[in-house]
Amino acid sequence: MRHRYALVYGVPVGVGGLGVQVGNALRALARDAREVHAIGPPPAADWTAPDNVVWHVTPSSWSPLLRWTPLRRRSGILQRLSDRRIGGFARRCVERLRPDLCYAFTQVGLESLQWARTNGVPSVLESPNGHIRSFRQVYLDEARRWCNGAYPGHPTEQMVLRVEAEYGVAGRVRVSSDWARSSLAAGGVPASKISVLQQPVDVERYAPSAHRPPSAGPLRVCFVGSLDLRKGFVYLLRAARLLNGGVSIELVGGTGDRCCRRLLEQERSGLDVQVAPGDPRPALARADLFVLPTLEDGSPFAVAEAMASGLPVITTTATGAAEWIQPDRSGWLTPPASAQALANALAGAVKCRGALADMGSAARADTERRVAGCNERLAEWVREQ
Repeated sequence: MRHRYALVYGVPVGVGGLGVQVGNALRALARDAREVHAIGPPPAADWTAPDNVVWHVTPSSWSPLLRWTPLRRRSGILQRLSDRRIGGFARRCVERLRPDLCYAFTQVGLESLQWARTNGVPSVLESPNGHIRSFRQVYLDEARRWCNGAYPGHPTEQMVLRVEAEYGVAGRVRVSSDWARSSLAAGGVPASKISVLQQPVDVERYAPSAHRPPSAGPLRVCFVGSLDLRKGFVYLLRAARLLNGGVSIELVGGTGDRCCRRLLEQERSGLDVQVAPGDPRPALARADLFVLPTLEDGSPFAVAEAMASGLPVITTTATGAAEWIQPDRSGWLTPPASAQALANALAGAVKCRGALADMGSAARADTERRVAGCNERLAEWVREQ
């Protein structure tokens, strides 16, 4: 029986979709281990850790070079430097701790996974999205389409090589959807190494509103996620324009680069669009429908949380979330990067607006069934490694 696990991650536990994913893994690992050594940034202030978690917080000091303005504008380079720094710190921790299993998230896990392989220790790499090379290609394609070809962001080609090295050295790779497994396998990761274990969602925190507004006025659409090229927000705004009114959009998220800020201001002009970063639950409670026109996503929590909140969903076929949607029962699926297809789906939702509440109830019921026992299954799978 193993007693000590090490978990290596690169974002604050409980913050954002990836932070929730880290928290899920941490709670699952803590079910069986005597100790789980969590190596990475500190958790969110309101995140409650199991009693057997030992924190090893990444030092926060940075070289003055990283405050140099031209380098700050190359966010992809900064991300790689940050992740390598966390990875190096994590390796020093595992060398000292000598855990019985290393569980690492992509981008920050390479050094710990290399230690595990050298020392015959079982290891797991969790990949939140599809293959890193496909992930990068989406940004390159969209930057050519919308940003005059310039893309200085994450992931850089050097980060792609780093993550591909993680795929190679990990004992097992955990993903959260069949779509993600197919993406990794198409990119050359051996299918025998990849396992699909779905993510849970907090169905108590995300629950249907008892006072949802009546179905009158414009169709109220909610989008939750970063307003960046991969999430496809520009296609939602273009789709609303094609409908010539009748849709009100609430975007819960922030823009991270100049091109996306410009796109947002340009494409929202003349439309009924509100931007409200922060807790998505009030926006979900106001909405008739949730839309995430993502171009690449392994298993976006925003979709799961919207479904748990009792909303039907429109999303694309380029995401693991497509596996949760029953077309015309709990939502609709569209091809990625198609404003016209998305406009057609929105028009269909307007026509059957009276049925959206029942579709949302079906989405909630499906989510409750899907997430039951997720952490227990992950804990059992880890125990078998």
